Formats: sequence, structure tokens, C-alpha cells
Amino acid sequence: MNLKELKAPSNTITFNKENIENKVGNIYEAIVIIGKRAEQINTIIKNDLNQKLDEFASNSDSMDEIFENREQIEVSKYYEKLPKPTLIAIQEWLDNEVYFRKTDE
Repeated sequence: MNLKELKAPSNTITFNKENIENKVGNIYEAIVIIGKRAEQINTIIKNDLNQKLDEFASNSDSMDEIFENREQIEVSKYYEKLPKPTLIAIQEWLDNEVYFRKTDE
């Protein structure tokens, strides 16, 4: 997943209900699938952020180093500006990029 090439909006917008439920015929089922994908995306983003922040971890507890670490602040600001995982999942759903299967069939 390339976070730099996301097409999802960064603010909340209203989606057409019919576009979301067309693939499965049931809005509730579509929401469950989108929700599970949003959880996966959230885990990916969280792990990526933790890996990048681990690079800045220091063994010494100097207050000067904590307040002057601008690179760490820039990384955090970048991840704060990303679209929410739910919006990313909805955009993937609308672009037919989400694979799902029904286990009861």
C-alpha cells in the first residue's frame, strides 16, 4: 500500500448509498466489508508509523533531544494529514480494489 498515491479525500464527504451497496446488494453487508478493510488499513498505517518513529528512539533521556527532534515531528504531521482509514477503504471499495468472499456460499 503506497500512502503517497492515495486518492481518498482527506475530509468527510457524502457518498451515494447506491454506489456502495451495488456490489453486494445490501448496504449493511457492504459496510461490514468496508469496516474490516478500514481495520486492515489502520493496522498497516500504524505499523508503518511505529517503524519510522522507532528510528528516532534514543536510549538517553535528554530533554534537549526530545524537544529538538524536528524530523520526528514532520513524520508525525505527515501521518496526521493522511485521510482516515475509513475514507481510504470506501474509496478502494468504490474503485473495485477490495477483494471479499462470502464464506457461507
